[in-house]
Amino acid sequence: MRVKYSWALALLLSGCQLTQSDNQQQDPEPTNQPTPDHVVSSETTAEPVIESKTQIQAPVVTPQDQQDVWQRIAMQLELTVPDHKKVDYYRTWYLKHPNHLRTVSKRAEPFLYLITEKIEQRDLPLELALLPVVESSFDAFAYSHGSAAGLWQFIPGTAEWFGLKQDFWYDGRRDVDASTDAALDYLTYLNKRFEGNWNHAIAAYNSGGGRVSNAIKRNKKQGKPTDFFSLELPKETSSYVPKLLALADIVANQEQYGLEIPAIANEPVLQLVNPKEQLDLAIAAKYADITVKELQGLNPAYNQWATAPDGPHQLLLPIESVERFNQQVEENRGKGMKLVRYKVQSGDSLSVLANKYSTTSKVIRSANNMTNNNIRIGQYLMIPTSTSNDNVYALSASNRLTATQSKSRGQYKLTHTVESGDNLWTIARKNKVSHQSLAKWNGMGPRDTLRIGQELVIWKNGSDGAIIRTVFYNVRSGDTISGIASKFKVKSADVVKWNSLKNKKYLQPGQKLKLYVDVTKVSV
Repeated sequence: MRVKYSWALALLLSGCQLTQSDNQQQDPEPTNQPTPDHVVSSETTAEPVIESKTQIQAPVVTPQDQQDVWQRIAMQLELTVPDHKKVDYYRTWYLKHPNHLRTVSKRAEPFLYLITEKIEQRDLPLELALLPVVESSFDAFAYSHGSAAGLWQFIPGTAEWFGLKQDFWYDGRRDVDASTDAALDYLTYLNKRFEGNWNHAIAAYNSGGGRVSNAIKRNKKQGKPTDFFSLELPKETSSYVPKLLALADIVANQEQYGLEIPAIANEPVLQLVNPKEQLDLAIAAKYADITVKELQGLNPAYNQWATAPDGPHQLLLPIESVERFNQQVEENRGKGMKLVRYKVQSGDSLSVLANKYSTTSKVIRSANNMTNNNIRIGQYLMIPTSTSNDNVYALSASNRLTATQSKSRGQYKLTHTVESGDNLWTIARKNKVSHQSLAKWNGMGPRDTLRIGQELVIWKNGSDGAIIRTVFYNVRSGDTISGIASKFKVKSADVVKWNSLKNKKYLQPGQKLKLYVDVTKVSV
């Protein structure tokens, strides 16, 4: 059952007609016989009886007047929700998992008003404001198996087509403001391509316009209907539109379904600012008087510790922080980055220094007006670097990856350093795990390419015939990591990882090491 909202008709009330009650003529003195209303006394001058009517019209409450953005959206939903088993299935799923929509509403809280405004300005269906729920569960850091990123889950090629920049510093697919504009551009294009059929356009957003066009052509050729539910499409796409329609039905009829989605205030909470210079995110957060983590959460496009050197520099900030931020930027113009004066040593190269200071060779060249990568021992370089330690930038790409790789997925963890010729499939086969799981453990998509030297984690349960035991080994005089690894038939890199030895040059006699050993291969 769906109750269709028609807020204009429901809220526009017809005027009430009121007739004045004092039109009767009154004698100056009371008489024993009252004069009927239609008889005029001979002692008075007859005056015309005027009937007064006053129209009282109730104020029209518009969607924009609502206190809750979800209700603002609900009042403007327009796509037909059919009686179809797939729509029923996903409606039931949402209703049985109310915590999912509560989580979604919490994530959407900073962004939903902004997205709704953009959709209304373009006069597009408000169902599109619900697409990030289906695409990413409103997780701005979401990264899918198809190498899609952000609220709107753009893949790299489509993102580039719609002008979303992607580099070491910045990924426009996770820029909420920019990616929303790009997504609405794309959806508008698809709607035009499919002659105003929003179901086809939304399906094409998921699987590509060519695939939907081919499905339509195939049905036409076979004399079949060409509505969305009659098309043969990939499983994911055939579920995509029903998910959205089921969600729209629930949002429009929360009370009827006994579900309450946590309200989001129908008022602007963020404002886009452009300081017009690169800023260390720790400094930018200080300017705005918010935490670095809050700043990164509102601006997930920035991969590193600063905004992009060559732009974009724009930031979404809480409205109440904007005035202070702009004032601080102007008062400290040019001081938003820290420069380290570094003396080049033997073995240094721009790439080595860039890795050391979490920057790029291009940034170092730019800071030193260099035309190439040539440097010499004893030369001094100015290197832009962060003002705070890496832990402060909790949501940087490297810290998010570390958190993903640290999440326990099995009994013990191995590491693999990518070598020439490696890919996810070959590494997974060698370690008897699925390549989809390997990708997930390392914050990647199954089709992502690897780079030489990249470190991957591999979680094992010993289900391949190995019997894994945790062994604590007391280091003896003369022991080395490689020697211990060889003795227990494990990798040196794993010994280092298991015991956080990365920055320790030497083992100490009596030091206790934790090892995960396959007892079918060694005697313990």
